[in-house]
Amino acid sequence: MTASQINIADFVSPSTCATPSTEDLARWQRGVLERTARQAVVAQGVEMTFGSGAVSSTVLQGVNLEIPYGEIQLLMGPSGSGKTTLLSILAGILTPTAGQVHLLGQEITGMSKEALANFRLNNIGFIFQGFNLFPALTAAENVEVALRMKGIRGKVAKQEAQDLLRQVGLGDRLTFLPRDLSGGQKQRVAIARALAGNPRLIMADEPTASLDSHSGHTVIELLRDLAKESNRTVLMVTHDPRLVDVADRVTHLEDGILVS
Repeated sequence: MTASQINIADFVSPSTCATPSTEDLARWQRGVLERTARQAVVAQGVEMTFGSGAVSSTVLQGVNLEIPYGEIQLLMGPSGSGKTTLLSILAGILTPTAGQVHLLGQEITGMSKEALANFRLNNIGFIFQGFNLFPALTAAENVEVALRMKGIRGKVAKQEAQDLLRQVGLGDRLTFLPRDLSGGQKQRVAIARALAGNPRLIMADEPTASLDSHSGHTVIELLRDLAKESNRTVLMVTHDPRLVDVADRVTHLEDGILVS
């Protein structure tokens, strides 16, 4: 956040209506920066409207959210509540109509497209509802693809891919194609791929939607344990109430508004 983005009304005394001094503004800005630096994810006044005029639709309304480093945050809500839209904004995939998003102490809403793409590549691992594995590639090759995108190639990439798959319990499935894996095993491959390159943030969109109750809970417990071991921050969007016990924090989104 820059000084120009700070709301001047926040500094006006109700009794005196005095304009803040440059020193007051600088002090406030330092406080904002210090606060965002203490949180892995900070969303401030995020709004999202699709379309314009009479056909516009407001999906998010003044969302404020903070996620500390190393915590597992669950974002819950019914279908159509705006969960995936908010996740896409927090991941830098969508640009909000209003508001700012800070990730790892950096304001991503002010980044160029190229800088944002590099930031996502180096700092965020994604887990998708439908696994998004390449059907013609083995489990190990699916993870290697993510590593190559991050500049890790050759023997180093092969070894890291194998190590990651062993971490998620698939050391005996390295050469299996997705069609030969169960749903839970496919999601484990997706977790290994998300961890490739050691990103500090993991963002998951309905990661258990394609899994049965037992497999889903087992996979998410694995993700939680792996994230805690490396002090990663995880944001999961879900409507599955069975995942509440794996989270440090749970936030509910209803009609585009965060509620307690």
